[in-house]
Amino acid sequence: MCAAETRRIAVIGAGIGGLTLAIALRQYGISVDIYEQTEELREVGAAVALSANATRFFERFGLLEKLASCSFEVSALIYRDGRSGRLIGKHQMVPDYRQRFGAPFVGIHRADLQAVLSSAVGLDRIALRKRLVDIHNTGTRAGLRFDDGSTAEADLVVGADGARSVVRRCMLGYDDAMYSGCSGFRGVVPIDKLPSLPDPTALQFWVGPGGHLLHYPMGKNHINFLLVERHPAPWPRREWMMPATEGEQLRHFAQWHPAVVEMITANPVSDRWGLFHRPPLGRWTKGRVTLLGDAAHAMAPHHGQGANQSIEDAVVLAARLGDTWDRGAGIRDPGSSGSLIDATSRYEQLRRGRTRKVQYASISTADMLHLPDGDNADRRNARLGSFEGALHHLGWVHEFDASTQEPGERQGGTWL
Repeated sequence: MCAAETRRIAVIGAGIGGLTLAIALRQYGISVDIYEQTEELREVGAAVALSANATRFFERFGLLEKLASCSFEVSALIYRDGRSGRLIGKHQMVPDYRQRFGAPFVGIHRADLQAVLSSAVGLDRIALRKRLVDIHNTGTRAGLRFDDGSTAEADLVVGADGARSVVRRCMLGYDDAMYSGCSGFRGVVPIDKLPSLPDPTALQFWVGPGGHLLHYPMGKNHINFLLVERHPAPWPRREWMMPATEGEQLRHFAQWHPAVVEMITANPVSDRWGLFHRPPLGRWTKGRVTLLGDAAHAMAPHHGQGANQSIEDAVVLAARLGDTWDRGAGIRDPGSSGSLIDATSRYEQLRRGRTRKVQYASISTADMLHLPDGDNADRRNARLGSFEGALHHLGWVHEFDASTQEPGERQGGTWL
């Protein structure tokens, strides 16, 4: 057996980041083995909003047409007062957003996105029912052990196994999840059940003291929503979800606008989700193991960037590994020029600063949306009501092209 056949990249997790990495690596002639713990491919959560910093790559991979068939291009970004429904700001997105940022902003069901990506990867590259229990990092190879007793080896292991990453826990030796102080209810509602809702094709934030509602269209005439409140404190359970009783979603929002109440009561109440994040790491790589996406930088959901930053990570890591790949022998030896160490170091340098800034922005966005009535809320509203203010808030995230740009200071910078 030749060296190229014995040298391997293993990806833990067949979510959005892991699948995108496999597709991106194929552009460099590199195949991967993906190990997924579930018995069937399924994404946690209902929908995901993909902004231009992510959708531009699916266009380059030739997948945008398939995504368009099961997604919805968002028509506008709207901010409203959650109690009165008063319009704070409305910013048209079709066709303006695509013209400004070079790619569309879409809502899509996570299962539909995963189906498109897994089909592009090929199900023969994805091993299901492989729950990782341990990694043995020898320096020359990384050994994987799964709960069914099977093992595998790889030159590089990429932990793309989400916010509750086993790979990250193996690297650190402990669980470092942090409760954000907010929790939420999620749901998917048919548009025809929302007769009071203005602008149903827009992404909208309904804001007010202590909470907000975010929703956007996701295709198939459905709307995805996340209702967020600053409660409870502290989070009372070890698990990140807990059962809720009917009516609990109205605890803070019963007197909000009828369209809000209509949406959050259209279906039986969901579980209450604790909104957790993880502190930024000084390093994402240990030996022959590195992290990607939520495993590296799990974010609060208030900027809608968890999946998008995973996609950016995948594109950057694939390019750096492409630089190291000897098509006759796989990854070059650690001591050689353009080695695996160089690749992962450069990957981290390009990604740590940017993802850290997005993490901080995601956490602070909740503070901004939940301001009490008063001068600060009035200044917030004036800023979000202007195009320049909204662009300042979001432009540095959505304009970025991770395949051709190094992040400047505004976009997060690079870290040694």
